[in-house]
Amino acid sequence: MDKLNNIQVFCRIVELGTFAAVAREMHLSAMMISKYMAQLENSLGVALLNRTTRQISLTEAGEIYYYRSKQLIDDFSELDETTAQLGRHVKGTLKISAPIDFGGLYMVPAIDAYQRKYPDVKILMTLHNSHVDLSKGSFDLSILVTDSLDLGVVARKIAKTRLCTYASPGYLAEYGKPDHIDQLSSHRCLHYIDTPHKDYWLFNIGKEEIKIKPNWHFASNNGRALCQAAALGLGITQAPEISAANYVAQGKLIEILQDFRISSLAIYAIYLQRRFLPAKLTTFVDFMVKYFAENEA
Repeated sequence: MDKLNNIQVFCRIVELGTFAAVAREMHLSAMMISKYMAQLENSLGVALLNRTTRQISLTEAGEIYYYRSKQLIDDFSELDETTAQLGRHVKGTLKISAPIDFGGLYMVPAIDAYQRKYPDVKILMTLHNSHVDLSKGSFDLSILVTDSLDLGVVARKIAKTRLCTYASPGYLAEYGKPDHIDQLSSHRCLHYIDTPHKDYWLFNIGKEEIKIKPNWHFASNNGRALCQAAALGLGITQAPEISAANYVAQGKLIEILQDFRISSLAIYAIYLQRRFLPAKLTTFVDFMVKYFAENEA
């Protein structure tokens, strides 16, 4: 058990970056943290950390040992949770990563409904559009709007949305309505950054997918901000239908270039395949699949 404690200390040093931070978290002295680290390295006969006055970094052996150790600790934790839950209610903290727009617009009502059924599960949701490496252990689950998936993950489709192109009636009245994607080069575009498609907008001509690099005048990683800008007449934007739905319903945005729209994008709940899956994760994913089937996003 001392070895497991030393491994946990090592992992937290890697994640927090300093011995002092781990000492504060564990309510121990920095000297005791150093002792645990020394015990681990001595038992292995190899250095796991490079230490300088400015920073701590992993050695080659340390990098390999960290990822295997992190998986081991997660497996122990999941085993404890799974076993304990055989006789008790589902509980624990579930760490979720979700896109800014989908998370902000749709996940909160879904989480509320889930927690009414499972009140002992705490949800920690981080909203951003960056790619998440679940193997690093910062999140249990990632919500992703995409048309492509990484290998080595379990992906459950919970909803879908169309990627559409929008402009306000005022903008179209002033600048004209483009009838073909070739005409976009002469228009002001509002670009959604930090997506899997990078600097490009996606369209279909027949069955062929076409990528166009827009001549953007305003860009953001927030679809609601882009839809608001488009509604004010700043330009044309391409965004998931879920982000623009309220503006379209109010008549502030009109979908254009429908004939060039790509197939719907799936919205997935993604997690790592593990031998032991905690009930907080499985119940949440199952609930999301059912919730969004009954309440289409």
